[in-house]
Amino acid sequence: MRILDLIEAKKIGRALSSEEIRWAVGAYIRGDVPDYQMAALLMAIRWRGLDASEAALLTRAMVDSGDSYTWTPPTGLAVDKHSTGGVGDKVSLILAPLVAAAGATIPMISGRGLGHTGGTLDKLESIPGLRTTLSAARFRAVVEKLGFAMGAQTEALVPADRLLYALRDATGTVDDSGLITASILSKKIAEGARALVLDVKVGSGAFFADLEAARALATRLRAVASESHVACSALITDMNQPLGCAIGNTLEVEESMQCLSGGGPDDLRELVLVLGAEMLRLAGLAGEGRARLEQLLDDGSARERFLAMVEAQGGDAGRVDRGGLPRAASRTSVTAATDGYIAAIDCRALGLAAIALRAGRDTLDDVIDPTAGLIVDKRLGDEVRTGEEWLSLHHGAGADVDRALNLVHAALTISDDPLEAPPLIHEHIR
Repeated sequence: MRILDLIEAKKIGRALSSEEIRWAVGAYIRGDVPDYQMAALLMAIRWRGLDASEAALLTRAMVDSGDSYTWTPPTGLAVDKHSTGGVGDKVSLILAPLVAAAGATIPMISGRGLGHTGGTLDKLESIPGLRTTLSAARFRAVVEKLGFAMGAQTEALVPADRLLYALRDATGTVDDSGLITASILSKKIAEGARALVLDVKVGSGAFFADLEAARALATRLRAVASESHVACSALITDMNQPLGCAIGNTLEVEESMQCLSGGGPDDLRELVLVLGAEMLRLAGLAGEGRARLEQLLDDGSARERFLAMVEAQGGDAGRVDRGGLPRAASRTSVTAATDGYIAAIDCRALGLAAIALRAGRDTLDDVIDPTAGLIVDKRLGDEVRTGEEWLSLHHGAGADVDRALNLVHAALTISDDPLEAPPLIHEHIR
């Protein structure tokens, strides 16, 4: 078999067979296919696309490129959640311990932030001492003890995804829906999840600005998950404003602790409860339901489960529990220039402002400041007065405060008349 034949086949739109896909993935991992030829195949896929069958075959070939976990939960199926990425999206920090406290098994493999969206691993690693790079034995031990663990993709887990993603990032082929689908699902299947809830974001802070594109990806992911024997549903949720108030790693951990203690912003709590109830349904634990999740948040059970995970993964649970996480050295207030109502917030611009403050990264090699970020005090539709603070910047050494200020000033649109904010959940696809 020759890679050139596969490139030519995909150039004219022919579907690739299971044997061809498996051979291409294996040959690339072994080094038998050079980057420039695999890049050509990825570009042909980008323009011609993958059908649902091809995407499922690629997903399986990527899973089989490395190690996998299997689980035998005491109840239901192992379940997980995946978000397509947003600004202020700290849902996983709350959702995993909450659903585990309700009796589910969640082997959560997470990623780092890149671009304007944050990453779960960066948030977790802002907790002093906490390790997300866990051996397979340690990851399994934490899951079996607590019902969940939150770790990074290891060298042995879906190595094909790690290599192909780096090449896609360098060749402008990240945005193909078939390749996105295989990348997401291969990691979830390899971690041992047999049920999956998708949180597909739409809006100014999401990778998909329009509902049609978000719906298309959600539908594709569900179809391929079904072919891969994974129970799956999707929610399309709004990202036209930050989720909650905090943007930035330590700030988001603190806000997560508020939610885990029965408080926190209303939108964050609501999304956690909706996603959590759906996870329980897919895992076969629908009898627990939303009311049970509300109880576990309000009585502190979910908080205790999160702190137990922090300790099990080497973190200083005491500092998290006491509100003793590090704070940024400086705070800069941002005020409204006129009276009116918040009509629009360019959520992507706020994510880029966080990067300017060193709360995020432009490349995987960038060093972040875990204490940096933003607190957004106003929501869409809120009234604001001239000179009233609507946002604050939290920053330390190396922050480009001027760039951050330019971005956040341009991000806000104020109107004379009140406008209705978009719904938090646009659609639920089952």
